[in-house]
Amino acid sequence: MNNFDMKGDNMEYIVGKTAGFCFGVKNAVNSAMVNLEKEKSMCCLGEIVHNREVVEELQSMGMNFIEDLNENTTRKATIIRAHGVSKEIYEKAEKSGIRLVDLTCPFVLKIHRMVEEHAKEGYYIFLVGAKSHPETIGTAGFCGSNYSTIESSEDIENAIKDFEKSKCNKIFMAVQTTFNLEKYGDYANYVRNYCEENKVENKIENTICLATKERQEETGKISKEVDFMIVIGGKNSSNTKKLYDIAKKNCNDTICVETVNDIDSNLLNGKHKVGIMAGASTPQSSIDKVVELVKNK
Repeated sequence: MNNFDMKGDNMEYIVGKTAGFCFGVKNAVNSAMVNLEKEKSMCCLGEIVHNREVVEELQSMGMNFIEDLNENTTRKATIIRAHGVSKEIYEKAEKSGIRLVDLTCPFVLKIHRMVEEHAKEGYYIFLVGAKSHPETIGTAGFCGSNYSTIESSEDIENAIKDFEKSKCNKIFMAVQTTFNLEKYGDYANYVRNYCEENKVENKIENTICLATKERQEETGKISKEVDFMIVIGGKNSSNTKKLYDIAKKNCNDTICVETVNDIDSNLLNGKHKVGIMAGASTPQSSIDKVVELVKNK
């Protein structure tokens, strides 16, 4: 029940229409709860979402969060979260007799298929994304041996050098679903120009999901209209950090919080219009509590 432009007792506030769970996260969390009710006790490879409240609720229902399949000593059914995992994890689970409940976001699975197919066709893969992000790590596991991960502009130069050293003569480029849209556009243009100048066959795909694109664009719009911006999301959430960076460019008084308890309400003193946006791993209940605080300030 997100509203766009509202007025509290003393100030106006704007809540992003795109704030909160994206399709992939919502599906993963809801499916995890349904499966837990049947299984009573399960494992999940990594935090299902970067949100403390959601993780704690699932733990109370019987979810065990693990970082490696070796930790699943009792061979419990194990959930693959929305970020996805590498091909190696699927193979390891099969050998170990661990049943996987695959809740990988469909958009991420599509990228897995794309990079795997193009790798088999002899393309060198340029995978754009945060190197330490689980989605990027998982996708890399489907790229074969001829690939480079690109997070910064410096990485592009190194990727091109590695491509030129390889036996490949064509490039396929894809991107993490939650990567910064503006940055990816710059990287894609650079690679496209390189390929044109050097007559390199290429396919450059924008695989940033629509929800990410819309959320980033709306954050940019709202942050230009307010004098204080609150971005809600987990500390480890890549997409939340990008929203914060976008908002901070336009509104210097921008804070990023996990829950309403992280907000010093005194920061709102003297503010006339507050913007509220939330990352893809933020439940509606967390957003509602922040709205309530602002509304009653």
